[in-house]
Amino acid sequence: MAQREESNERFWSEFHGPNMGYVEEQYELYKEDPEAVDPSIKKMFDEHGAPQWLSQSTVSAEAPSQATSINDVKKLTSAMKLVEAIRRFGHLEADIYPVGHRGRKSELVEASTYGLSDEDLKSMPAAWLWEKAPSNVENGLDVIKELKKYYSGTITFEYDHVNNDDERKWLLDLIESGNARLELSNEEKVKLLERLTHVEGFESFLQKTFVGQKRFSIEGLEAMVPMLDQIVKYARNDKVENIMMGMAHRGRLAVLAHVLGKPYDKIFSEFHHSPNKELIPSEGSMGINYGWTGDVKYHYGATKEPGDENTTRIRLAHNPSHLEFVNPVVEGFARAAQDDRTESGYPKQDTNKAVPVVIHGDAAFIGEGVVAETLNMSGLPGYSTGGSLHIIANNLVGYTTDQVDGRSTRYASDLAKGFEIPIIHVNADDPIACVSAVKIAYEYRQKFHKDFLIDLVGYRRYGHNEMDEPRMTQPGLYEEIDKHPTAANVFAKVLEEKGIASADKFKEIKDKAEQELREIYNNMKENETGECVSKPMPEALTNGLDQFETAVDLDTLKELNEGLMHRPGGFNSYKKLEKILKRRQNSLEEGGKADWGTGEALAYASILKDGIPIRLTGQDTERGTFAHRHLVIHDVKSNEKFSPMHTLKDAHASFDIRNSPLSEAGVLGYEYGYSVQATNTLVLWEAQFGDFANAAQVVFDQFISAARAKWGEKSNMVMLLPHGYEGQGPEHSSARLERFLQMAAENNWIVAYVTSSAQFFHLIRRQAALRNREEARPLVVMTPKSSLIRNQRIASAAEEFTEGKFQPLREQPNLKVSKKNATRLLIGSGKVMVDIEEAMEHSEEKFDWLRVLRLEQIYPFPKKQLEKELKALPNLEEIVWVQEEPKNMGSWDFVDDYLRELLEDDQSLRYIGRPNRSAPSVGVPNVHKTEQNQIVQQAISPSKGGDSNE
Repeated sequence: MAQREESNERFWSEFHGPNMGYVEEQYELYKEDPEAVDPSIKKMFDEHGAPQWLSQSTVSAEAPSQATSINDVKKLTSAMKLVEAIRRFGHLEADIYPVGHRGRKSELVEASTYGLSDEDLKSMPAAWLWEKAPSNVENGLDVIKELKKYYSGTITFEYDHVNNDDERKWLLDLIESGNARLELSNEEKVKLLERLTHVEGFESFLQKTFVGQKRFSIEGLEAMVPMLDQIVKYARNDKVENIMMGMAHRGRLAVLAHVLGKPYDKIFSEFHHSPNKELIPSEGSMGINYGWTGDVKYHYGATKEPGDENTTRIRLAHNPSHLEFVNPVVEGFARAAQDDRTESGYPKQDTNKAVPVVIHGDAAFIGEGVVAETLNMSGLPGYSTGGSLHIIANNLVGYTTDQVDGRSTRYASDLAKGFEIPIIHVNADDPIACVSAVKIAYEYRQKFHKDFLIDLVGYRRYGHNEMDEPRMTQPGLYEEIDKHPTAANVFAKVLEEKGIASADKFKEIKDKAEQELREIYNNMKENETGECVSKPMPEALTNGLDQFETAVDLDTLKELNEGLMHRPGGFNSYKKLEKILKRRQNSLEEGGKADWGTGEALAYASILKDGIPIRLTGQDTERGTFAHRHLVIHDVKSNEKFSPMHTLKDAHASFDIRNSPLSEAGVLGYEYGYSVQATNTLVLWEAQFGDFANAAQVVFDQFISAARAKWGEKSNMVMLLPHGYEGQGPEHSSARLERFLQMAAENNWIVAYVTSSAQFFHLIRRQAALRNREEARPLVVMTPKSSLIRNQRIASAAEEFTEGKFQPLREQPNLKVSKKNATRLLIGSGKVMVDIEEAMEHSEEKFDWLRVLRLEQIYPFPKKQLEKELKALPNLEEIVWVQEEPKNMGSWDFVDDYLRELLEDDQSLRYIGRPNRSAPSVGVPNVHKTEQNQIVQQAISPSKGGDSNE
């Protein structure tokens, strides 16, 4: 520091006579506005501070003498409070609103609030109030003016809620050193103007060419595109392999066109609506393939692959109208791209391999709970992505709802404060401030590996969409917007006034952008398409699923089972738990049986041996809600954790098992995103109770069940949903099986309800074999709960693992089959069939008149197999479907059509189970037992009873 002062002193000593007067005059201008002086003079003051002879004449910066009055001390402390208030509350009067809320003032940052006058402040040396004040800041009044420039301009900051001292200091130093704002050359400013003009020109062309069609334009937030450009630039410089983006509708088409390079003609073709005709992109235009039913244009995403000059892939996620639910999906994309899953143990994460970028709506960011769920994951070991860059596309209104009705906070961004995320508010009409905000956010992310939020404050030029009339609901705001020039015009005016770009230059840029778009459009052709029908689903999805071999030889299983008993030296297990786990050692020996926990563990271990990575997450998944899994064991003395899956001798891939936060929508969306990105990985999510999955219904509806048909997006993930009636009441009985069956079509997923550990073993191994293939699809499994999970009737002998494969239709165990005499075929799924097995075993009835089958894969329905079974029953009079769920729930409404198609003329179809109900089950255990027993007895009674459905 002393050397720098000596250097500055030597520099200023070279000035004499009239030169000194000229320098003083220029310095006064520089203090008011650094841009007002010649760039060479500005550089001189930037580097060497105030002229030496001026700084020597200022008031001494030494501490006040003993003679200083108490009043002077009070004024000094008041001035210090004012300085701190500007840092904390300068944003309250910042110029961050292009329209509305302008000319804001806050008493919190006014000197008079603290009993201070300008003269009081002038009398205080700058160093008393601001230790690192730049040399051009001489006194207290200069300090206040300078800090207000930093905190109350078109870019402002909120970081007082960040509790980490290093992070706060880094931000403060960056802001107050004057380095927060990017210094662009004149050439770079012109390029920025060109970028804004092209973005605006694209939207204007769409508006004129496709009149009245929805596009959710970016107009009012055009700076978003150069902001994303800046992120891409930084990522490429840092050799980041992936930028994973998610955003709602606002500005999506502009981002697709300008950031991801989706061809203009492809976008134009998606707007064209003409009977029996389509607008064809020009020859050579890049094709983008979607699903067979498709989606509206502003829901689509895209991927820009790395080119010759860069190694960064940009992926924009597809996103339905449930706006913010894409947030966890994008985070899952990023974590999957960051994880190295090629070795045993937990995956090795490299956060520089992917940067997540999430663009939010202002009303949705504060209004949608999934935002908080996703932000909560940002610091968790199993979910952190090393920091996400968040941008709120703030257009001041949510559809037609004003801010006063849409949130209880001052800013839409206030939710982020609870997660200690720094916030920048920036005026969308100042593109230099906007790209400067990105610089800060990106550098913070790279340094601290934490989230950062930019509140990009603009407006929307039209209504919620271009068919909407906003003047009905926001007349005052839109009167101002109608008069407000576009961002490109605002910036062009600034550059014109500074002599950087003339009005003619701006017109030339606009005309060129318009001409390029017009030429592309004119080169397109209309082609006859004939009848408008959706495309067929891929042929691979129509193939059966029985071609996969899933059996594992006995020696391999025994070796894996032995490996699961390994513990590190000195590891102190819970003794009671070890006794339970040691029972698994002999489960594969002759006469032994592998229970559900053993079968599950062997499935995962064998999949790892095949070199397939596994990720398994959910609430309490490490132990298992019903204390059956125990794939993570705790040392009772050190509390260290250990997973036996990590030390298996022949494991050739990672096993990533995590207890999730108490979240369904956020975590399920995350795991879905992970599965889409990591196509070679078996991703499983487990609900604590299957009932809880309904809190993630949007993710099931909008993503998992329909993503491939809409967008061509493949997932092979597994959802484990504990389901079964045990007298635990309406909230702990049903995983709402009926909802998954209602969404089952076009072989979009598999819905299974298995009743043995070997069946689960084969099912999961089959799902692992499906990965990364055209036949891939998600799997929904109704899994057992407490009473069934420990029931030895679902345990399996060794040969059931070493032979055969998954059986969609399974014979009822322990029942002598008399196909010739059978007059009733009883079919059902899940726990009730085990209850029936037990009741039959204790009955004196011979049951030679009864054939019983378990439907273990409900969808795709095994129609051919069932048809074959029916042909072997010559005296069949009736098919009876039994279930423990109410009639309007469970599988009945799904299977009855399949069953009815198979009936002969002299046969009937009946339902046995609970009647139609609004709640899934009763709440009193004794009533449940009575009902359950009635269902079981009715199912195995020779008398007919029950509902008839001829």
